[in-house]
Amino acid sequence: MGEKTRMTRTVYVNGDYVPENEAKVSVFDRGFLMADGVYEVTSVLDGKLLDFAGHCKRLARSLAELDITNPHTDAEWLALHRELVARNALQDGMIYLQVTRGNPGDRDFVFPPADTPCTVVLFTQDKPGLADNPAAKTGIRVISIPDIRWGRRDIKTVQLLYPSMGKMMAKKAGVDDAWFTEDGLVTEGTSNNAYIVVGNKIITRHLGTEILHGITRSAVLRFAREAQMEVEERSFSIDEAKVADEAFITSASAFVMPVVEIDGASLGDGKPGHIARRLREIYLEESRKSAV
Repeated sequence: MGEKTRMTRTVYVNGDYVPENEAKVSVFDRGFLMADGVYEVTSVLDGKLLDFAGHCKRLARSLAELDITNPHTDAEWLALHRELVARNALQDGMIYLQVTRGNPGDRDFVFPPADTPCTVVLFTQDKPGLADNPAAKTGIRVISIPDIRWGRRDIKTVQLLYPSMGKMMAKKAGVDDAWFTEDGLVTEGTSNNAYIVVGNKIITRHLGTEILHGITRSAVLRFAREAQMEVEERSFSIDEAKVADEAFITSASAFVMPVVEIDGASLGDGKPGHIARRLREIYLEESRKSAV
C-alpha cells in the first residue's frame, strides 16, 4: 500500500468532520441492527462529482419509500460532498453516503418516534485512475445465480449481504461478477445494471421493483438514444444473453464495463464489443462535461 492509502481520511458523521479512526456510531443504530437505512455512491473524477443531481433524486426517493425524513436539501448534500472532496484532496474516487433511521436508544422492531434524528455518514474512497480501469480493455466474465433478494430492489438499502455473497460465488468460480436471475430472466448484476447487445440493439431490463433504477443506467441509455442507437427495455433470459453479440454492465464506479463471457459462454470474438466501448467513451466524455 502506498503512502496515500495510509493517510487518515476525514469522514463526516452527524454534523462533524472527524478523522476516520475517531468516527463512531451507536450500537443501537438501526442501520447496524436492522439494515434500516439507504445509501448512495457518487463517483469523483478530477475533483468533480458525476451525475450528482441523479444521486440526490434517488436518495430522496429511497428515503421516502422507507418513511425516513431526508435530513438535508440537495444544496446541503452538495456542500457536504464538496467539503469532503476538499478536506481529503480527492481527485479520483467515490463518496459513499449513508442515512439510517437513527439511534432509538434500544433495539425494537417498531420504528422509533418520527423525530428521532437520522444517522448521516459520508466518507471518501480514493481510486486513482478510476476512469482507466484496465478491465475495460479486456472485459469481465460473469456467472448467473438465483436472485433471492427481497422484492423492493428499487430502494437502495444497506442490506447488501446477498450481493456480497454473489461476489464471493463469482470469485470462487474464478470469474469477476455475477448476474442475478429470476424465473430464468436476468434482473441485474450484484452491484450494477446488466445489458446485452443483439445486432445493434441494446437490451436491458425495464424499470420496476425488481431492479435498482441505476443513475448511470439512465444517463447511458439517454446518451445511446442521442447517438441514434436502438434501445429496448425488456426482460431477457440468461440463454439469450449467452448467445448475444456483446454485453456490458453499468454502475457509478464501473461506468460502462464490457462483459465478454456469461456462464462460460464467450460472447462475439471474446473481446469487448464496439457498442460497449463507444458507450463508455461517450459516458465518460459527457459526464466529465456536466460534473459539478
